This record gives sequence, C-alpha cells and structure tokens, in this order.
Amino acid sequence: MEGLVKSPPNGTKASIMVRLRVKEIAKQKGMSMGKLSRASDIAYRTIQRIYNDPDYMPTIPTLERIARVLGVATGDLLEDVPEPSEEG
Repeated sequence: MEGLVKSPPNGTKASIMVRLRVKEIAKQKGMSMGKLSRASDIAYRTIQRIYNDPDYMPTIPTLERIARVLGVATGDLLEDVPEPSEEG
C-alpha cells in the first residue's frame, strides 16, 4: 500500500497506520507529479517520495500546500488503516 506510516501507540491493542492519498487524489484530478510539484512549489523529488516511498511522511506544511493545490482539505490526504494483525 502506498504511504503507510505507523502512528504512535495510544494504549489500544490495535495499531493504526496512516496511508497518504496524494497520488490517488492527484490522479483523480488529472494532475501529474510535475504539475503538482510546480503548482505547490514543492521539490519534484519530494513529490516522488510521497508517491513511491510508503515510509515517507511529509511535514504538515507540505501536505497543506498539496491539499490547497488539489482543492481538498489537508485531512483528505490521509486515511487511517488498521495495521495487519501479527497473530496467527
């Protein structure tokens, strides 16, 4: 899965992971990595990492700039995903 990052433990048994939806939303809006990079004034390499590196978590200001360009709320770029159980 793209953009999965573990959240810190919060006392519950099940951990939650966060998946970035930047690539998915940009594709829905017909926006390429290059166009997103230029419009948000974020380095192309950073956009590539967001798209391709599931362990990379950009800063909140970076996500805010991307969200503004895509015309969505910053929170729309994130999705909580339950971590697969390590049991049996």
